[in-house]
Parts: sequence; structure tokens; C-alpha cells
Amino acid sequence: MTAPDVRIVVMKFGGTSVATTGARAAIARAVRAGIESGVSPVLVVSAMGRAGQPYATDTLISLVEGLPGDPRETDLLISSGEIVSAVVLAHELRAAGLDARAFSGADAGIGTDGVFGSAAITDVHTGPLLDAISRGTVPVVAGFQGIAADGSVTTLGRGGSDTTACALGVALHAEAVEIYTDVDGVMSADPRACDGPRVLEVIRADELHQMARHGARVVHTPAAELALASGLALRVRNTYSDHPGTRVADISAYRPERIATAVSHVDDVARVRVALPAPENTRAHMAAQARVYRAMADASVSLDMFTPVGETLVFSIAGSALDGACEVLSALGMTYQVQASLSKVTLVGAGMHGVPGVMARMAECLARAGVTVLQTADSHTTISVLVPSEESRAAVQALHDGFDLATS
Repeated sequence: MTAPDVRIVVMKFGGTSVATTGARAAIARAVRAGIESGVSPVLVVSAMGRAGQPYATDTLISLVEGLPGDPRETDLLISSGEIVSAVVLAHELRAAGLDARAFSGADAGIGTDGVFGSAAITDVHTGPLLDAISRGTVPVVAGFQGIAADGSVTTLGRGGSDTTACALGVALHAEAVEIYTDVDGVMSADPRACDGPRVLEVIRADELHQMARHGARVVHTPAAELALASGLALRVRNTYSDHPGTRVADISAYRPERIATAVSHVDDVARVRVALPAPENTRAHMAAQARVYRAMADASVSLDMFTPVGETLVFSIAGSALDGACEVLSALGMTYQVQASLSKVTLVGAGMHGVPGVMARMAECLARAGVTVLQTADSHTTISVLVPSEESRAAVQALHDGFDLATS
């Protein structure tokens, strides 16, 4: 437990935010401002820069690409990018007159379930960080990693530094977690797929979670899950500006005024249609479905938008999983058809729950834009449509305009 008079704020900085001397100087200014305001910053950092730059994760992966692989060694390799960032930033903070110390994930007490490449955080032993904080030292923690029970270094999946930050925020009873990036906050749509998106002043934690699940690359999905489950005070901000960013609100304390909040999309989706026994033969029909679900689960193929329709089971999967899914179905002796090069476009909004006519309005927007809708799925806070990839941008724009998401 933290002392009652210690106000901890976890500040996570992404790859572009730590990539240059100028960017790291901006971090030093933010840390100093935090200390002067009376908080104790705990920093979490990603690997420096993007693919092609020496310490970026993709660059590290390229060093062994095409060679006989070992998941343990791959995690050991790619975890080093964040360690480089932590050490360099700690040096520069000290040069700026701020006491700082670099921590690996293991040093910071972050335990994982031991799954290489996509580990889940199971526990956080906060003693080392609290000791540093009590001495007035700013911990700089390498994100994206932790240590398994057998001592192996494991990584948390792409974007995992967000999850490191949120897990530390929960474990340290932080006043807030601030995720710094190179944009002003969470946007109402991906600006690469839509004209006129706006920065959202506030978004509910469940909406952020759904945006992450359905393709928005602002916050790592497990981080959004942590924020939703814990009620963590979370804000997404720009390292380089004074923009207030996006505040993530506790769902118990905030009710959105509009039906929809944002549009997310994910490309490289495939749809699979599997032939089943006739529904009249109930036992055989259900048994065939169960065999498909079990075999896909055993092969670690994640199914989405799955719907039995008469003598057919229809589901979507990531394009990268298509070969594996086809191998599973062939091994089962199933007859199937595949449609690739699709996109899933999702309207997100806690305000749509219980409101009639949202699907009708979506259908009208998409029809006016000439978008072909192949399949739909919905939840309390989302409605998703599966569309041809070449129509993805038109679908995002149509929904963004049709639900007036460009206006505040």
C-alpha cells in the first residue's frame, strides 16, 4: 500500500515520444511539472521509434527473421528495446537535474503467466518502485514485459506498454494514468480512414474498450480492459502539446449525451462459411458446430461474428489466421468456402443501448454511400458490419458523417 500523502501518477510514453533528444527533453519537462504540482511520477516507456530505427521492436525482430525461432529468445530480444529506452531516459532525466532510475519489467516486480509473445500480467510486487518513490526517485520502467514464474522474460503483445502502465496504476493505487503519444487524444475515427475526425474530450471506459477490441490503435486492449474493470482514472495526451487530451470516464459516473461516440475499423478480415447437417437433425447439427468451435479453439484461432444460418455456420477471422483455420476444417472433413479481403467497421457508443432505430440509421447511411454489407453483429455498445475492404473507407466516412461525430 502507498502512504496516504503520496500522490502517484503513472506516465506512459510511446515509441515516438522517446525516440529523439528533443522528445525526451519534453518528457523531462512533463516530469518536472508533475513533481512541482505535488505528484510522484512513475514512468513507463516503449521502445524507441518505428521500424527501421535501431531499437524499434520491428527492427529487433528483423534481426532474426527467417531464422529458426525460439519464442523464449524472441521475447528476450524484443524486450531489450524498452530497456534501452528506460536506461537512456533515466540518464537524460538525471542530466536535467531529476533523480531517476531505470527498471526492467522484472525489476519493477511485474509477474506474468509465462506465455511468450502475449503474456498476461498476473501480479505486481510494488516494493521496489515504492522504495524508489519514497526516496524521491522517479522510476523509469521498461514497458511491454514482465517475468514468468520460471524466471523467463515474457512480452505482453504489441502495445503492451499501455498495459504495463495501467497494471502499475492499479497496483500502486495511482491518482491517474496518463498515456502520452504523438496525437492529441482518442479520436472519433482513424484520420487515415476518415476526413474530419475530432479529438474526444471524454469517453467512457467501456467505449474505449470496445474501440480497442474493434481495431482502434490508441490503447492496448488489455489496458482498456484494466481501466474498465478497475475504474482507473485514465487520460490520453500528446507529449508535444498542452492539449488536455481525452479523459476516460468511469461508466458509473458518466452517461454520454449522444448515441454514438466513434467509428473503429479493422482490415484484413476473412469470412468462412462451413456446411453443417440440416437443422432438423438437431443433434448432428449442434455436434458439428461444437466440433468446429473446439477444433478452432485448440488451434488458437479466434472466431468473430459467428452465426449459424440454416445449414451453414458463418464466422469471420483475422486474415492472418486463415491458413490455420482452413487446415482445421480440412482435418475435420468439413466443406467450406472462404471470402477474404474484408473489413469490419464498428459504430461504438454507450448511448445506443436501448435506443430504437440505430441499425436502421446505419443501414441508411451505408446504403447512400453504396457500401455492401455482408454481415452484422451487435452488443450493448457496438454495431459492427462486415464489408469489402475496398469499401471500408467509404463505410467509416458514411457512419462518421451520418451520426454527426465531427461535431462536439
